[in-house]
Amino acid sequence: MMSSKLLSCGWLQQLLVVLLKLTLSFAGPTNGTECTARGPASYILVFTGHWSPQTFPKQYPLFRPPAQWSKLIAITHNGQHRLFQEGALASIGVQNFAELGVTVELVKGAKDARKRREVGAMYRTAGIPTGIGHSSTELLLQPRSPLLSLMVKVIPSPDWFVGVDSLNLCEGGQWKQEITLDLQPLDAGTDSGFTFSSPNYPTVPQENITRITSQMPNHPANSFFYPRLTELPPIASIRLTRQSRSPARQTPMSNHILPHPIHPQRFSETPLDCEVSMWSSWGLCLGPCSRGGIRHRTRYILLRPANAGTPCPELEEQTECMPHNCLKRQ
Repeated sequence: MMSSKLLSCGWLQQLLVVLLKLTLSFAGPTNGTECTARGPASYILVFTGHWSPQTFPKQYPLFRPPAQWSKLIAITHNGQHRLFQEGALASIGVQNFAELGVTVELVKGAKDARKRREVGAMYRTAGIPTGIGHSSTELLLQPRSPLLSLMVKVIPSPDWFVGVDSLNLCEGGQWKQEITLDLQPLDAGTDSGFTFSSPNYPTVPQENITRITSQMPNHPANSFFYPRLTELPPIASIRLTRQSRSPARQTPMSNHILPHPIHPQRFSETPLDCEVSMWSSWGLCLGPCSRGGIRHRTRYILLRPANAGTPCPELEEQTECMPHNCLKRQ
């Protein structure tokens, strides 16, 4: 009897070990993002655009279309999923959203990932029809999906967007109370346009998602090229504020209803230096042979200065010369 009981206990122990291994294999890697909080957390997400002609005067879009922001797409997820990643290739969903503002593939990808228990929920806000403005929505994060990723397209642009990649709102067993992040423009690496209104020019082969800076891409035609700046001012920002009330007792908030008044941030004006073309060829030498002649050359303004930038130089130059017909007579 004793030996049969021991065998039975040993068999049960082996079964428990097998079940534990199976459970861990299905759970997958956590990538250091596990959250042990005792329940969900509710947040108000506020997206704020700071895109103005004072902070970004170069080629600032005024019409067809004017500067604006697309709808915001946000997902909550775990460490096994990425909406996008700087330094990696953009998915077809990210490409379509960054170039066209189309969300079909992003939504499909999130639904597929949700079936695999990698994504918790997806949220959207309406677009902002100007460069400066706010949009907001309410988020509910679960301990199994403590990461937040989001994207907003810069309109107009070739494939530029701002976004947040895998922001962890849970540290150990505690949900964070408030987070504010400044956002810089990102290039999806699928279109090679340099300016806000560039025509479609596919990047072949596709490049990685990269951060746009004041000097990268290093080309004077680029709309964000400000060589006098060490870094670009924030073009947008997000603020996440945890709600203190129990999620079950809250009244759902619709987009654009903000929890309290938001005062726009003030950024220093970005100086924009004048840019001029190269000199034209010298014109004909005109004038009498007795006194000699004068010839001219000109250049034109490519970009007018703004915000106390370097003023434009002279656009016309002249010099003395000997008329061609006088040289023949000599």
